[in-house]
Amino acid sequence: MHRGLTIGELCWPDTPEFCSAAENWHSGTSSVLLGFVWKAYELLGAEVLAKIDISLAEEQIERSITQYLTPRIREYMSGFEPFFVEQGVYEFETRLSPSAQPPLYDIAFILRDSERVMWPLEAKVLKTDKATSEYVKEIKENFFTCRYAPFSREGAMIGYMLSGKPEQSFLKIAKELHTELVSHRDFSDRPHKISFHTRIVPKGKKYPSEFSCHHLIFPFQLFWNIR
Repeated sequence: MHRGLTIGELCWPDTPEFCSAAENWHSGTSSVLLGFVWKAYELLGAEVLAKIDISLAEEQIERSITQYLTPRIREYMSGFEPFFVEQGVYEFETRLSPSAQPPLYDIAFILRDSERVMWPLEAKVLKTDKATSEYVKEIKENFFTCRYAPFSREGAMIGYMLSGKPEQSFLKIAKELHTELVSHRDFSDRPHKISFHTRIVPKGKKYPSEFSCHHLIFPFQLFWNIR
């Protein structure tokens, strides 16, 4: 089916300048972005999670946490970064048809110079440290196929862990992805791992095939102990 041009494609066409901006986005950016995310997690814990028993929450857990997390990421940003952060951002690049809804990121850092270029984060609730099937499915079906993060060599998954130990989740995720999860050198004291993959790039596209997936586990039970 023929696809017309979006506003974004008109404003930031696939020119050499666009490709250069997208490539420069990857140079050491992840440590800065995810540093904001980890700080926001701690603030979310102090301002929200430490005040409640999250085990009593029954509905909209993932969306609620993401909605409360995103503005706290902004609180740690100066506003002068070459990117900004938004919740619920559409990826028009990988839309299937004019009438179909494009993929929607939970959270995305967006490059100011070329707003079609995004660094996405997807979140999944982990009710236990063994409940990783939906988490892994998201990676395989979306990140590995370039449906998510088509222009980026990196992206992140966040596990909102309600009970259990992050180490157990990492072992299970690594087994299901058939790869090794290694510590991130800048977040070695955090439940933060990274895995490296070769993606399936759609025919005719020049998306980067090499992809790094960050795995951040937010263990919410830590905050119950300080209530």
